[in-house]
Amino acid sequence: MNTKAHPLGIRHVQTVLLFLNLTVNYIVRLSVGVRVVAMTDKATNNETFPQFDWTEAEKSYIFSSFNWGYLLMQIPGCFLVRCLGAKLPMIVATFFVALFSLCTPIGIQMGDWKGFCAIRLGQGLCQGLMLPCIHEHLAKWSPPEELKQLGVIAYSGTYCGTILALLGSGYIADSSIGWPGISYVSAAACLSWCLLWFFWGENEPGSSYWIGSDERNYIESCLKSGTACPRELIPIPWLAILGSVPFRALVVVHCAQRWADSTMEVQIPSYLDGILQVKITRNGLISSLPYMVKWIMSHVYILIAHVAIMRHLIDQTPLQKWIVTISTWGPALLYIAIGFLDRANAGLVVVLMTIKEGFSAGSSIGGTMNTIALAPNHSAVLLGIMSVLSEVFTPLTPLVTGVIVTDPTNRSQWQIIFCLIALVFFLSNWVYIIWGSSELQPWDAGDFLHVCTAECSARGDHHDSPDLSIRGKIMLRDLARRVTEGLDKMNPDQADPQKNSRPKLKTEEMNDDN
Repeated sequence: MNTKAHPLGIRHVQTVLLFLNLTVNYIVRLSVGVRVVAMTDKATNNETFPQFDWTEAEKSYIFSSFNWGYLLMQIPGCFLVRCLGAKLPMIVATFFVALFSLCTPIGIQMGDWKGFCAIRLGQGLCQGLMLPCIHEHLAKWSPPEELKQLGVIAYSGTYCGTILALLGSGYIADSSIGWPGISYVSAAACLSWCLLWFFWGENEPGSSYWIGSDERNYIESCLKSGTACPRELIPIPWLAILGSVPFRALVVVHCAQRWADSTMEVQIPSYLDGILQVKITRNGLISSLPYMVKWIMSHVYILIAHVAIMRHLIDQTPLQKWIVTISTWGPALLYIAIGFLDRANAGLVVVLMTIKEGFSAGSSIGGTMNTIALAPNHSAVLLGIMSVLSEVFTPLTPLVTGVIVTDPTNRSQWQIIFCLIALVFFLSNWVYIIWGSSELQPWDAGDFLHVCTAECSARGDHHDSPDLSIRGKIMLRDLARRVTEGLDKMNPDQADPQKNSRPKLKTEEMNDDN
């Protein structure tokens, strides 16, 4: 079987399609900030189209409604992708996102802000499937040595989508098609992606029509499981996952990052309009500039991490902790500084925001991608759990902002928001420094739960257990032995030595020989 790496292939096409999926979905997701400004501010609105007099509280409901739908679909999305693969859920979900976008202008005119909330909730439900699908798709198409590079390329679609949403929405809203045009352009982008995915997307290399035999053999040989069960049949060790200290630390720092991101992604246009009084076309440009730098810096981070690991300059866990520290404490200090600046320092505010996003670019390497390092067999499940727990907070951030910022032109109210983000960053990083890890976890072993399905038995996939599962097997064996001995003491006449005997592990046999 050919295991020679190929410079370019269908796996890279899949990565580009994942990149484009995140791009078009983030355009839909984050254009709402600029759109709400265009719909409610007379100075920035195209007078040809309706204008609305929404309160800050009603705006916060619009911003948070998407996140409630997004939250509800995280865990169901994990199970759905394990059963169906990524192709069908992604194309159906993106298609419905496009339909919701097309219905947005008429929905707002019929239902006002409540209608907008309902549409955003539906889009959130659909987009809640995306990250589990993308994570699982990367795991099936990426050889281990290419995983981080392909993962960074795919997930950088979030930065590209953010840039296009913030940059393009301002110009569209100021054009002849006005704020409704943002919905139509977003829908067209989603439908275009659906066509590409329909023809080129595949669940795995073995089912792809376009892939060559050499590349397919290369990917499948690299991903060949060393456990008794294939990945889709490995039982999920829920208690071990939820009790894992490194995973808990990862969840804490990810929640902090999502708190900051969900606040600023939709509130930057309001801040720039209220405090710096920036025109909407320049508003979109300035809002998107930090994310351009973040996109570039994400590749700088991965390059530095790759060189450091390949040259054995630092171990994986200390490296991840340094990256997370820079990605949290650096922005925390800059958030505090930004809170003390006003319109007279508009240029400095933009510079600090740009530097802040450059620092935070390492969050995906220390957060999202680290789930694969902890447990590649359960990476989609870990991402689903982490997303659910973090998305519990993201719908709250617009609501918190709506309560604190009652007057968008009041700088002291924005200071509270920025200082709150800095505090969350500071405390969460201490948790990760103390308890975080990037080491492969024992509960990732395929036979950790000591279960072999009938399908595995039919294929004859029996072999010695990997070392990582020895601890789990010994724990289960000792528990079974204690239960059996207790039953034998209660019923000594029914004890059967042959029935109660258990096969020894390989390590025990070696100890007996010695």
